[in-house]
Amino acid sequence: MAKMDKTQLTAVKLVAVVVTMGALAWASVPFYDWFCRVTGFGGITGVANAGSDVILDRTIKVRFDGSISRGMPWEFKPKVREMELRIGETGLAFFEAYNPTDRPVAGQASYNVTPYQAGGFFEKIECFCFTEQVLQPGERMDMPVTFFVDPAIVDDREAKYTKVITLAYTFYEIDMPEKQAALAQDSETGRNVN
Repeated sequence: MAKMDKTQLTAVKLVAVVVTMGALAWASVPFYDWFCRVTGFGGITGVANAGSDVILDRTIKVRFDGSISRGMPWEFKPKVREMELRIGETGLAFFEAYNPTDRPVAGQASYNVTPYQAGGFFEKIECFCFTEQVLQPGERMDMPVTFFVDPAIVDDREAKYTKVITLAYTFYEIDMPEKQAALAQDSETGRNVN
């Protein structure tokens, strides 16, 4: 095997650095998502299968905010801006979405919780944000979110001072899911699909 000259060695090292950096960049997104879900960092909420078994006498206010990303043609807002509930109590809030266009529009909601340190204690049981949403032309829909604030918040060094939590959603337009796209195409051509 021939010995590499300095130029070839530099090129090999450079390729190795580029491949390593690409792998780290690729792995950073799922790792960051996992980290945020586990710790609540960045306002990421938890997901629960059921409500809390413990309900405290202490109350907390939950505020709701709704917005749309640039280019999203929907109207989207919370039906109630704020509610107060006991820590551990299951809450139910509704957001209203409206598609004023003459075409079906698919959307996905992203969300966060502020203050960030409260994110790990905000547990969603059911949420419209778990799935893609499709609104037909002129359709208006109430979208529910069922949640509770984990009683463990009162024992957290930073989060225990939280008096108000804001749950904010932003809807952005996505490509039409395959099933709805096929139904729309079939209705345009007049075919019936089972």
